[in-house]
Amino acid sequence: MSDPFIVTAALPGEIFAWADRLRQAHFPAERNHLKAHVTLFHAFAPTLFDELKTVLPQIAADTAPPEAELGGLMNLGRGTAIDIRSPRMLEVRERIAERFHGALTKQDQHKPRLHITVQNKVEPNAAKALQRELDGSYERHRFGFTGLELHIYRGGPWEFVKRWSFRG
Repeated sequence: MSDPFIVTAALPGEIFAWADRLRQAHFPAERNHLKAHVTLFHAFAPTLFDELKTVLPQIAADTAPPEAELGGLMNLGRGTAIDIRSPRMLEVRERIAERFHGALTKQDQHKPRLHITVQNKVEPNAAKALQRELDGSYERHRFGFTGLELHIYRGGPWEFVKRWSFRG
């Protein structure tokens, strides 16, 4: 196996369905290989696969579903995302990061801004237009993340590997 692994935070059904509808409607179709998601880590080396399959279920098993809130819109420059505020999910992510200290990519060494990308790789004017359209069109909503997911990056599309539900 030579492709890297991606770790995401699983969204509850109603939030996932809403966000995925937005993504399908606004992400350029020729580039939209993915469903709505919240990325925690962008690239774990393939050599870490066995350790990931041990660590992720352990953390999920002893973690209660981290509370979160949909925030405002994020301007990605050439895209639009929905900000997610979740100090608890960031704590879960930090536990994973500590476990893989020294093995994280430069991108994954930084604390992320949790978000759901609904549009990317468009002209800045198109991104700003979508932000104006979406501004105020949804309510800030509280929810709980439901688990951790592992995917393999396949050069654009991702291959789902496994999901571990939060149970703690």
